[in-house]
Amino acid sequence: MAADEGAEVRLDKWLWAARCFKTRSLATDACDAGHCTVDGRVGKPGQRVRLGQQIEVQTPGGLRVLEVRAMGDKRGSASEAQALFVDHSPPPPELDPIARLLAKQPNFRREAGSGRPTKRDRRLLDRERSGE
Repeated sequence: MAADEGAEVRLDKWLWAARCFKTRSLATDACDAGHCTVDGRVGKPGQRVRLGQQIEVQTPGGLRVLEVRAMGDKRGSASEAQALFVDHSPPPPELDPIARLLAKQPNFRREAGSGRPTKRDRRLLDRERSGE
């Protein structure tokens, strides 16, 4: 990890090192698609990131608002990645009680060890998986 005060790192490398994306190419694709902003402006993959800048990025896990605290151009452990930024992300929206209950309980249940599903069981399972 580069720790120089005046050091700058490419945006896609920093997002990858901060573990916002699994691969650097996914970070580059997100920047190209306009899913990353640096201090309110759309960020390009090759844009240089400096200490103190605020990065908003739409990741597969949702919106993240990060403040750059350290430079990193190599992917390390999760604890090293957490040292690169301060997270100002908004909390995820809470589900209302009914939606939370429906999300936890499947409509169709089969007992464990009951054998191979019948054609009717399979259709019910397929219907539930597709969201019908």
